[in-house]
Amino acid sequence: MAFTKWDMKSFMKGASILTIAAIVVKVLSAVYRVPFQNLVGDKGFYIYQQVYPFIGIFIVWTSSGFAVAVSKMLAESKSAGESRGILRVSIAYLLLLSLGIFVLLRAGSSFFADVMGDRELAPVLHTGAYIVLVLPFLAVLKGAFQSEGQMIPVAISNISEQLFRVLIVLTGTWFAVKAGTSLYKIGEITMWAAVAGEAVGVLILTWFFLQYERVERAKIQVWQVVKELTKISVSVSASSLILLIFQLVDSFTIYNTLIQSGMTSEHAMQMKGVYDRGQPLVQMGVLLASTLALALVPLIAHHATKSNGKGALPFISLTFRTSILFGWAATVGLILVLPYVNEMLFETRTGSVALMIFSIQIFWLSIILPLTAILQGSNKIRGPLLLLMLGVLIKVALTSTLVKQYGVTGAAIAGALAFAVVSLLLILYFKRFWKTPLAPSRFYNVLLFAGSAMAAVLIPWMIVADHWVFASFSPRLRATAIAMTAVTIGAIIFLFVVLKSRIMKEREWYLLPFGKRLAIVQLWLTKNRR
Repeated sequence: MAFTKWDMKSFMKGASILTIAAIVVKVLSAVYRVPFQNLVGDKGFYIYQQVYPFIGIFIVWTSSGFAVAVSKMLAESKSAGESRGILRVSIAYLLLLSLGIFVLLRAGSSFFADVMGDRELAPVLHTGAYIVLVLPFLAVLKGAFQSEGQMIPVAISNISEQLFRVLIVLTGTWFAVKAGTSLYKIGEITMWAAVAGEAVGVLILTWFFLQYERVERAKIQVWQVVKELTKISVSVSASSLILLIFQLVDSFTIYNTLIQSGMTSEHAMQMKGVYDRGQPLVQMGVLLASTLALALVPLIAHHATKSNGKGALPFISLTFRTSILFGWAATVGLILVLPYVNEMLFETRTGSVALMIFSIQIFWLSIILPLTAILQGSNKIRGPLLLLMLGVLIKVALTSTLVKQYGVTGAAIAGALAFAVVSLLLILYFKRFWKTPLAPSRFYNVLLFAGSAMAAVLIPWMIVADHWVFASFSPRLRATAIAMTAVTIGAIIFLFVVLKSRIMKEREWYLLPFGKRLAIVQLWLTKNRR
């Protein structure tokens, strides 16, 4: 494959393409869990969520972390021959790594299932192991295209693999439920769907890859390539992996602890499934907050070399404020309407308190994700990684104890506390390098007022709507009507306060995806003050 240098304009275009693709993929990833849960119930959802973190960690690490690592090393290579050598070492290293993990999951599936307290999970883990065999090819091919700014093949692959996987999961599950197939067999179907989706991604990228010319090989230092690949991939994917690692901690602790507390096996499975309803809700909340902000990271990287790094400060501040703004709105809004959203999406209001606490993670992640991305882009890798590891240790230390006292609500508290500690320490670490305040005090005051205004209007509205306006509707339809109207009203109130206060300037809105419309509305709302 012939590698070429590319300019900032093509870089920004490529970053925009990948951002749009990332939004589509994350929406699909979060949304399909809702109909899936409706088909299989809380126990079926429990089975899926118990096993998925094992596979998800390797998927994110390779297809995201390793892809970026390969891309970076190829972009820095001095010749086409050296690039081909890096590709050769990368695929060999990843194949060895994936074979090792494949053997571990296959041979250790019964052991892991026993440790989780549910031996019937072993065949599901056994099936999921096959996914890791496909991922090395996906990671290296993505990295190759990203290194030369060819983002369209990567975007097509990302969307296709996720879409294909979702279609197989939902259609396969529907037919399996109709046929009376066991929930554990349905869990195996979801794993095969993931294998098929990743395979589709590889085939698409391979087709594009074969269109490029071949080049001669060059000698390279194999161990140096392996070392750099590992270092970069872990640092880049760490902030995304932490969610999956938290899920893995939950897989090993919640069900076992509930059983030890005297709960029946069936009830414990259902309650773990109820708790796992929070995963797609948090995914959607984080998507809104982080994707908009992370779209600015390429601008930060571009300006970091100007004025001794000070040229990036306005974009760092804007990234932080954007993520906090939408993260706070999503967190407060979801907590307020959660009982109705719970019933609308998952048929019952069971576990609403636990899910409200679980939703607090959105706010903390809206701080963690952009700050770690900025720090990594500035080659500050070790600090964020150590802080994320500290968060995992806090989660491990607190989960069992709190679950014994408060059930699944305790697990939600443990996650929220762990992320809170990481967020606050990350801000302190960040200020070691950038002394300038990330946002003025007025910014935080306006956000607090906007959240309070939402609560002041939505709580009375939901009470009136529940008891009078939509009282004649069926329970789930009533919950849907209340949730949708409350979300709409809440968004309008929050945006009105934010835009009227002008805590974000019009030129800042223009830098965000879809921000032009907000800038126009803000100009109209504040025209008498200008």
